Amino acid sequence: MKERIIGISGAGIGGLTAAIALRKLGRQVKVFEQAKQFARVGADINLTPNAVRALDGLGVGEALRETAARPKYRISRDGFTGEETSRLELSAAAESRYGAPQLTMHRADLMTALEAAVPSEYVRLGKRTIQVRDDGDGVTVQFEDGSHEKVDVLIGADGIHSTVRTAMLGKEQPQFTGVVAYRAVVPVEKLGGLPNMDNFTKWWGPNPDVQIVSFPLSRGKDLFIFATTPQGGWELESWTAPGDVGELREIYKDFHPEARALLAACDSVLKSALYIRDPLPTWHKGRMVLLGDACHPMMPFMAQGAGQAIEDAVVLARCLTDPRLADEPSAFKVYQDARLNRTSRIQIGSRGNAWLKDGNNGDWVYAYDAWAVPLLA
Repeated sequence: MKERIIGISGAGIGGLTAAIALRKLGRQVKVFEQAKQFARVGADINLTPNAVRALDGLGVGEALRETAARPKYRISRDGFTGEETSRLELSAAAESRYGAPQLTMHRADLMTALEAAVPSEYVRLGKRTIQVRDDGDGVTVQFEDGSHEKVDVLIGADGIHSTVRTAMLGKEQPQFTGVVAYRAVVPVEKLGGLPNMDNFTKWWGPNPDVQIVSFPLSRGKDLFIFATTPQGGWELESWTAPGDVGELREIYKDFHPEARALLAACDSVLKSALYIRDPLPTWHKGRMVLLGDACHPMMPFMAQGAGQAIEDAVVLARCLTDPRLADEPSAFKVYQDARLNRTSRIQIGSRGNAWLKDGNNGDWVYAYDAWAVPLLA
């Protein structure tokens, strides 16, 4: 009997995690990626213990620990007075409590580890998906270069502008939140000995859309800075558009001196508008299924966008290789049932942006184990 091939549209965090997990569990994959080559792009990634534990199960955790920083605490502070409102112990304490630490790193280091775990013969680069068709006995994927491939099932791991989602459910219109985000990476040596450079620190403003977040990268050599504020008239969603440092500093001119010092050290920033999408009625249709941002894009305020894509990928791989599930549509349903409530709760929490502002217990997010969560009642 011919071995069934699982196609994956998108070689980002979710797509590569799915490929590694499926191969680990004995399935054959083909990954289709629009980029012509892998490159070191992006700025930060904050992997909370639930994501790190899932990646440990793939065998890539050790490589991540070589380049990542491990924040000692997750601290919330009032943006104006500097008063601490919560402090959650991380690092060794998180590893003891949750089975994995929190790791903060450059996104490129995570991608490098994932790319190294997928042999090149399973990845088709320069293959931008423009059309998808469920043929009943498989899925035909049409690419921009005029070529096509047929696979037995297709996973849409192709992000917020998912072509697979559009093929399944039609076009949807994202909604601009009225909030923009600024991002920068600063060498710690430029910060003049400011406190808490080895911690994840969140400065809370007068409403949930105003905040400054910082955490270490590259074993503590760099500091990532992320700030958000309401702003109309800027609706560019790109994460690579330049922003105005002077504008950023002016927005937070009344914040605590330590918070302002972070922004004073920024030579340049990137700026992006933040969008939300309506919840989807389903994550699967026929021989196609979605994961990550393709089905539940999130605001960044709980640092769970990548983590939930990683969890999705592991749970979906488990469903597709579970001998109790006779076919892929059955596996897709069990996968959605196992994941929908959790991701919806995190979507809502991310939009509300009150996560760990005053409390000190992150168990319901951080203690989740994608490799052990029950699939069938």
